[in-house]
Amino acid sequence: MTTDLTELDAAEIEAVEINAAEIDAAAIDPADLAVQPAVPGGAPAVPAETVGDAETAGIVPTDTEVPAPVERRSVPGLSPSRANDFLQCPLLFRLRVVDKLPEPASPAAARGTLVHAVLERLYDLPAGERTPAAARAMVDGQWAALLEESPAYRELFASDDERTEWLASAGTLLDTYFTLEDPNRLEPRERELMVRTQLEDGPQLRGIVDRIDVAPNGMVRVVDYKTGRSPRPGYESSALFQMRFYAYVIQRERGVLPALLQLVYLGDQQIVRHAPSEAEMVTFEQRVRSIWSGIEDTARSGDWRPRPSKLCGWCSFKDRCPAFGGTAPEVPEGAVELVLGVVPAPRDSVTTAPAPAPSATTAPSVVAGTPDSAGSDLPAPPAADATGTAGLLV
Repeated sequence: MTTDLTELDAAEIEAVEINAAEIDAAAIDPADLAVQPAVPGGAPAVPAETVGDAETAGIVPTDTEVPAPVERRSVPGLSPSRANDFLQCPLLFRLRVVDKLPEPASPAAARGTLVHAVLERLYDLPAGERTPAAARAMVDGQWAALLEESPAYRELFASDDERTEWLASAGTLLDTYFTLEDPNRLEPRERELMVRTQLEDGPQLRGIVDRIDVAPNGMVRVVDYKTGRSPRPGYESSALFQMRFYAYVIQRERGVLPALLQLVYLGDQQIVRHAPSEAEMVTFEQRVRSIWSGIEDTARSGDWRPRPSKLCGWCSFKDRCPAFGGTAPEVPEGAVELVLGVVPAPRDSVTTAPAPAPSATTAPSVVAGTPDSAGSDLPAPPAADATGTAGLLV
């Protein structure tokens, strides 16, 4: 019997398991879920044959020196992880997005990337062959592929024994996956799908969805894998921010609101499900616009002050943070306008407040395990106190 998710309330939807027979094997054209970035300035693209024949067509006089091309600005964009970065700490956002400073690889992040890669490839196998043993057999090959892409991963381990133990921990997480879902009963419509949409008078929203399932009646389920632990009570709303983000983008570009958002936490064998509503999407757009407005205001003022919290212990830029006695680097010339499309105000017209001191009671504004599409193994943060900012991303 086919279950129509539209007839269930939110509590009932949380218990729904989409059967293999209900999954449509047809493929979604990625173009249906993603829009191509616009040409900067809104100008129409020039056909290649016109560019190559510009001189003979009289577009460029033969006796005129053609000026060097100006570097095109990228389309200002916002992903769930970068939105979290800004709310967690404006300086962290700046160093990652504007300065684009490199960050050292970590075993936790690398493990998340490896597990995601295996789970994506697992569905290349035919139903019936997607077993824990098959998943574990993919680990070494996917690890070799990651090393090819990111040689820095080679420096993560001091010995072969340490690397072997780490690879085994990735296998353990894969075993956990099979206790939460039966991949032989699923035929995902899309895996690792880039989705994006352009907000009017705002940024391009973009991100990568781990998996999309579609039932024959058109109902959509969005699935995201997390190699960390599930959020503690009181942090669920923040954990779902990323999923609401994807639901909003898919609804705008596909015209269908996903019926179910599902977070699969491999760190503690939990699944968090949520059925989004139209009203949520309206509130979500307002929230995203508010976040982007805050980013633009900060970019104009240049006041990228740090916001100390208990997550600072995992920050790669702690030695550059004024809150911990460091000195933030100068903003690269033109970087703010290039990345965010905002021209900073002259320095002599801006008054910057001193950086706040670290506080032992400051609660984080985001949930560990949700910073990016590759997952995270950060420990869950402690519960917020009465003045904390848990749920800030709602």
